[in-house]
Amino acid sequence: MFSKVLVANRGEIAIRVMRALEELGMESVAVYSEPDRDAPHVRRADEAYLLGPGPAAESYLNAEKIMEVVEACGAEAVHPGYGFLAENAAFARSCEEAGVTWIGPPADAIDAMGSKTMARELMKAAGVPIVPGTTDPVETVDDARRIVDESIGYPVAIKAAGGGGGKGFRVAESEDELKDAFEGAAREGEKFFSDATVYIERYLPDPRHVEVQVLADCHGNVVHLFERDCSVQRRHQKLIEESPAPAVDPDLRERIGKIGTDAAKAVGYRSAGTIEGLLADGEYFFLEMNTRVQVEHCVTEMVTGVDIVREQIRVAAGEELSVTQADIVIRGHAIECRINAEDASKRFAPAPGQITSYREPSGPGVRVDSGAEAGYVVLALYDPMIAKLIVWDVDREASTRRMLRALSEFEIGGLKTLLPFHKALMATDQWANGETCRDLVENGDWLKQLAFPKPDKPSADGGDESKVERDYAVEVSGRRFDVKVIGEGFGGAANGGVPAAGRRPPKRSERKSSGGGGPDQITSPLQGNMWKVRVKKGDRVDEGQLLCIIEAMKMENEITAHKAGTVAELPIEEGRPINAGDPIATINSPPAE
Repeated sequence: MFSKVLVANRGEIAIRVMRALEELGMESVAVYSEPDRDAPHVRRADEAYLLGPGPAAESYLNAEKIMEVVEACGAEAVHPGYGFLAENAAFARSCEEAGVTWIGPPADAIDAMGSKTMARELMKAAGVPIVPGTTDPVETVDDARRIVDESIGYPVAIKAAGGGGGKGFRVAESEDELKDAFEGAAREGEKFFSDATVYIERYLPDPRHVEVQVLADCHGNVVHLFERDCSVQRRHQKLIEESPAPAVDPDLRERIGKIGTDAAKAVGYRSAGTIEGLLADGEYFFLEMNTRVQVEHCVTEMVTGVDIVREQIRVAAGEELSVTQADIVIRGHAIECRINAEDASKRFAPAPGQITSYREPSGPGVRVDSGAEAGYVVLALYDPMIAKLIVWDVDREASTRRMLRALSEFEIGGLKTLLPFHKALMATDQWANGETCRDLVENGDWLKQLAFPKPDKPSADGGDESKVERDYAVEVSGRRFDVKVIGEGFGGAANGGVPAAGRRPPKRSERKSSGGGGPDQITSPLQGNMWKVRVKKGDRVDEGQLLCIIEAMKMENEITAHKAGTVAELPIEEGRPINAGDPIATINSPPAE
């Protein structure tokens, strides 16, 4: 076994790995970007090393610098977590060349399964069912149009060959949408995976996303840990996961488990991995393989009792798996909610900022994996996930009730999160019936009901500057009530000489309005980078027309016109940063007829 392991990641997954290392008696080494200098994962490690200077967003991708740290600290192994360099075959090889153990699969397996086109070819040859589509890269939009017309038909999914995590995935419902989908998938593939290659699959409109967790060692042992359902997604990125899958019966469970182990054997796999698939009308299709530990591994751990990260480390050290297939059984039901810094009412717009207060839920069957705390800043540079809330109980219904209880206990102050979204969705009939809930997640009207309360507006004369809000506990006839008092600020003797705590309503800049047409100006709802501008000053636009795309927190966010009119002002440029509240466009209403 190892004595010291470097964790090449940040946030909750870095802390998760460090906990496993500590239980195995190993020292942990953290790496960090300059903005993460005081992050919890840095303080949690036995040693920590700065990866800067340089762009903070790229620090964790600086393989050369990470290898310098490995040499400096004397680490014997590297655990990459997920994201960043976790599926980078070149980095895995550089570890091996340096005599450092890579806690993950062989580089050749990463290469084989990292390219979605190569993976589809391998799985097809191994007899694993794949979604109908191409196994070769598609070079141009014209080629894509011909292939769709001849053999697939609409709707189609355009996917980046090196994609994953919802990146590089676009859907074309018709030929009119094919060009934008093709270019968008290629653009994200180039940006996030340095590979603009795309391929095409038949798009299944409302499939269940069902995946199989596998473990394999270097002694020929391969097992599966049954399946997870990850069907609740936004923009093809997961929001809620559960195990076992509600739509999988024992016969199908056995069949897709075999598909998982067959796929792992086909590429000589070693370590933890996940075979992702789509379940539609009783048919199960291979989608892709993630050659790493996944965000949602926790629900599998809860129902099987197998510590997946510990098994990864033991396998990398050359040991056999601690369990056989016969040892692994499902007990009860587990659910995971991803608590992201996002505003669901604005179609899951990222909402970075500082956490002012933080309290995790607890109690029987509750687990929280997080890298956050009070004072922690959720940066627009990285993924918006603050925490993963996982619960376990005897069955799905009981687990849902436990999740609702835990969600109500979770307190995160200072920024908008998905807590209200999860509470609302868990209380719906769709969730209770085990549906994909796609009709809710994509329903703008349903999402709008989850809007956060707006701050109180100050009076015109600014008199509200002296008003504060306070929460008090009062008792009436022995019964306790929580009340909010809004009034003049006071302190002194009334508070024992201590100024009263409270928050003043922030002043808000006035927007230019047109008679009856609402505000003319559109401002940015988030901080990020102006990726694409789709209109010009002077253009006539319709309500709902795409104006621009802002890239933030690893997502592309489309900004649309809130009304019809003429673009009078457009103070934005492609490639330039933009802050929340910055003006995007001024749209003048058309003249009255």
